[in-house]
Amino acid sequence: MAPDVVLAVPDLVSPSYFPAIAAVDLGFLRDEGLDARLELRFPVTEAAHALREGRIDLLACAAHDPLYAFPEWRGAKLVTALSRYSYWFLVMRADLGIAPGELTALRDVRIAAAPGPELALRIMLAEAGIDLEARGVSLTAVPPSKEAGTSFGLAATAALAGGTVDGFWANGMGAELAVRAGTGTVVVDARRDTTPRGLRGYTFPALTATDTTLAARPHLVAAVSRAVGRAQRALRADPDLATGTGGRLFPPVEAATIAELVRRDGPFYQQEIDAPTVASLLEFSHRAGLLDRATGYDVVATGST
Repeated sequence: MAPDVVLAVPDLVSPSYFPAIAAVDLGFLRDEGLDARLELRFPVTEAAHALREGRIDLLACAAHDPLYAFPEWRGAKLVTALSRYSYWFLVMRADLGIAPGELTALRDVRIAAAPGPELALRIMLAEAGIDLEARGVSLTAVPPSKEAGTSFGLAATAALAGGTVDGFWANGMGAELAVRAGTGTVVVDARRDTTPRGLRGYTFPALTATDTTLAARPHLVAAVSRAVGRAQRALRADPDLATGTGGRLFPPVEAATIAELVRRDGPFYQQEIDAPTVASLLEFSHRAGLLDRATGYDVVATGST
């Protein structure tokens, strides 16, 4: 029997998407009368097209990612925020000796970045005055691992350890594992660093649905928002709940790590999408070439957050 809701994530082990994962695994969507199934779909650019084509019902992603399949925000809306602010880390090889925030030290390096997040990295580096070509900085993709449950951040961590890349731009799990292994150093934490200024306001993790789904199933918006809100509050109150979910869905190392990352990110688990947040998102999307203009778009589903 088909589930009521298919919810896709482009990176299963990202702590920033975790409230959506927990809403399914911990039964909060079930409590709302919805039978939900999780799917891992990578890269997010293809996942956005799966949403448009109706192959999935909800997509957890960066708030700008729907624009890859819904130009000018025609046909999709943000249902709720999963967390606040940009959530990626720039991790470079530890032996390069690059200090936190020292972007001017980037030279002749290969940095892995997935489609979607790559835009934020490019803009961040441009704002820091980094000319990629002049400095020999190349941005490259890393094929995701075929191991069940793994995602881009983990594949990038393995590539860093193996010397295939010199750094990566990925989620908190990938960054944490590289740091713990001694192979990587965090150069930029998008949420917490104050430079480059404005980086954390570029985008944020959100849950997206199509206008078609929202019109045909208006109860879905309120039900999903309630379930995500309950998951966020539960994880803030007891981050160790994440360990059980990780044990059911993640490889062992990531399962043992997720609770600490959820504890660290818990203060950002807020679902409101306010006007300044939307304005920052639209400005970033315009600068990234995904929107014709930076104002005038209706991007948040009515009755959601």
